[in-house]
Amino acid sequence: MGSLFRSEEMTLCQLFLQSEAAYACVSELGELGLVQFRDLNPDVNAFQRKFVNEVRRCDEMERKLRYLEKEIKKDGIPMLDTGDSPEAPQPREMIDLEATFEKLENELREVNQNAEALKRNFLELTELKHILRKTQVFFDEMADANREEEQIQLLGGGEENVRATQAQGQNLKLGFVAGVILRERLPAFERMLWRACRGNVFLRQAMIESPLEDPSNGDNVYKSVFIIFFQGDQLKTRVKKICEGFRATLYPCPEAPSDRREMAMGVMTRIEDLNTVLGQTQDHRHRVLVAAAKNLKNWFVKVRKIKAIYHTLNLFNLDVTQKCLIAECWVPVLDIETIQIALRRGTERSGSSVPPILNRMQTFENPPTYNRTNKFTNAFQALIDAYGIASYREMNPAPYTIITFPFLFAVMFGDLGHGSIMALFGLWMVLKEKPLAAKKSDNEIWNIFFGGRYIIFLMGCFSMYTGLIYNDVFSKSLNIFGSHWRINYNTSTVMTNKVLQLDPGTEDYLQYPYPFGMDPVWQVAPLNKIIFQNAYKMKISIIFGVIHMIFGVMVGLCNHRYFKNKMAIYCEFIPQIIFLVFLFFYMVLMMFIKWVRFSASNDGAFSENCAPSILITFINMVLMKSVDWDPETDICSPYMFSGQAALQKFLVIVAVLCIPWMLLAKPILIARSRKNEHHQPIVPVENGDAENGLNAQSAVAQQAPAGGHEEEEEMSEIYIHQGIHTIEYVLGSISHTASYLRLWALSLAHAQLSEVLWNMVLQVGLKQDGWVGGVVLWVVFAFWAILTVGILVLMEGLSAFLHTLRLHWVEFQSKFYAGQGYAFQPFSFENIVDAQGSTSEE
Repeated sequence: MGSLFRSEEMTLCQLFLQSEAAYACVSELGELGLVQFRDLNPDVNAFQRKFVNEVRRCDEMERKLRYLEKEIKKDGIPMLDTGDSPEAPQPREMIDLEATFEKLENELREVNQNAEALKRNFLELTELKHILRKTQVFFDEMADANREEEQIQLLGGGEENVRATQAQGQNLKLGFVAGVILRERLPAFERMLWRACRGNVFLRQAMIESPLEDPSNGDNVYKSVFIIFFQGDQLKTRVKKICEGFRATLYPCPEAPSDRREMAMGVMTRIEDLNTVLGQTQDHRHRVLVAAAKNLKNWFVKVRKIKAIYHTLNLFNLDVTQKCLIAECWVPVLDIETIQIALRRGTERSGSSVPPILNRMQTFENPPTYNRTNKFTNAFQALIDAYGIASYREMNPAPYTIITFPFLFAVMFGDLGHGSIMALFGLWMVLKEKPLAAKKSDNEIWNIFFGGRYIIFLMGCFSMYTGLIYNDVFSKSLNIFGSHWRINYNTSTVMTNKVLQLDPGTEDYLQYPYPFGMDPVWQVAPLNKIIFQNAYKMKISIIFGVIHMIFGVMVGLCNHRYFKNKMAIYCEFIPQIIFLVFLFFYMVLMMFIKWVRFSASNDGAFSENCAPSILITFINMVLMKSVDWDPETDICSPYMFSGQAALQKFLVIVAVLCIPWMLLAKPILIARSRKNEHHQPIVPVENGDAENGLNAQSAVAQQAPAGGHEEEEEMSEIYIHQGIHTIEYVLGSISHTASYLRLWALSLAHAQLSEVLWNMVLQVGLKQDGWVGGVVLWVVFAFWAILTVGILVLMEGLSAFLHTLRLHWVEFQSKFYAGQGYAFQPFSFENIVDAQGSTSEE
């Protein structure tokens, strides 16, 4: 339980492992996750370490697994994830894994290459099929046009003209090429042909309606069939070069219709055969991927564990005999026995007869900070660590934050309705914890919500409590116990006067106060509702803030006592607590005195009209300003009790004296202690006993601090640092107290925004009558619910969360928390696999 309030006690150990047993022992420590190894080879290049070849083999296996994973995801095959973490394989199993991955990769690459070749062949045959169909239409159209021309010439010029024309056509025989081009390149292709051939070519094109699959990337592309007529070999060469430049594919196309029909039948037969072969190839590929998908997750875990073990072994040193590995590691003191058991278990697994040796070492280094957490405390600890890792054995703010964080949040977010929405959301995540965690979503916002599920649940529960105290639920009140105000006006007076106030001095009200929270009658108070709630919430904000800061100073006392820093107790804690209590806690006491002594039922000097202002009284107290008051002429006293003026002067004087106390006491004591160290007394030697004199001198030398090798800080720097800390604390006490007024401001803003949303949105539907009102209310309620969840719960909740975080980081933790440590990062398979798994998914 002590580790919850302070970090675990750590120790530096030296570990001796036999070379044959090192792999198994490190594997056991990785499963345990309680050892942080140090790099004993910081100057050695990563490529020159002992196990660099094994690490490269693991990298190669990871590459092959990522290739398999990509192909599996491409086909949409689900990968089996049992949630179990297999043990790290033995080194001899690496060969079997490498052979398995090599076989799968080669087989899959061969299948993919065959499939790509078949698809490319299929694409060519498909394009040829469309060319034969489209060009047949072109040739038929030209044949019809030639017949019409012959008929016209026969009618106009006789048989001799027809023969002359046929002879001229045989001398001017046209050549042609046919092919396929991407549809988006066709306009530029046509322009280039016209310009390069100077209009001496004839282009016909037709679109292929269905998309074709590109075998290189699997994308669907749209193409068009074209046929180009030209005359002469020179134009033919020019046309082919242009087609090559635009990456158009040319296909042979016979001139005779019978040859085209015969080729089309052969193409169709080959396409059917290719479809059969392609189907068989895809089935074989699917079977290979399905078999790999069953074990892919476990393979990833095994390879990453092997790689992590060899990375860790590269941190070790080899002894001169090359038979023993030496490591240094930080371990928790309470877990040394558990670690030794794991080491023995690893030695037995490896079959070694030499037991491992774990020795504790003495060191002057600061150990890492290790706070044990569970799934409940982990989120609160993460909030503290986000500000800074605690120094070694420093008081941990996380246990206190578990209560203070949701409570201060609820003071700003006090609404029973909104709090219940937040609590139900958090409760749902807590109850569905295991299935939601198994999904491992990539959504960062969802992961943040899920990681803070217990914080959200507690914030919702505390908000429901403060909502009951404020008697506020969706800007309305709950009349649970019945209002304890009594209206002494008749109906006509109430209906004709818009501004009426109830008298708190009536006996009916004072004898029966409202049992819990605020009376619901304040909800209908038109003018003085905000005034009353402002005074109430502002005062409780100051009360909570001062108590929170005093608690932070007291936690600092626990730090000083644990580290046996008496100088800090006398020179920092005592003047700090006196300054804070004599000024600000006294102001809190005045609030309670005012609530108790002054009442509407009292007469004379203690009536509500004579209650002095706390703020004015505190300002006069700090300024040491005397108040002129004549008891004979003025019955209302500016003081709440007798002797208050003298007490306030005493408190201010003592608080002011604490400032030079904090500023000068510590540097002066440090200077005196250094002066005494430089003037150590000479031990007297009686009767020439030189041996006893030397022993006494050595004893005095041994009493010197162990860290004497470090350079002492200059006294000027000590004065400057102490001055900075003093100014920061004195001014911070004032600004931090005022900073807690954000509790009041955000609570007021949340309540007013909720009321505005009710009156301006939902009230529109509530004012309608009949079936039309029902329809309007249904629509308006949906709109109101969306705004309530989106603005009042999410946005206002996030705002209150950030303000609460600031109150803990700055106002509370600045009183005792240094946060200058570094986190304990143990060698843990669980952390390594989770981190690498999330990186690969991204």
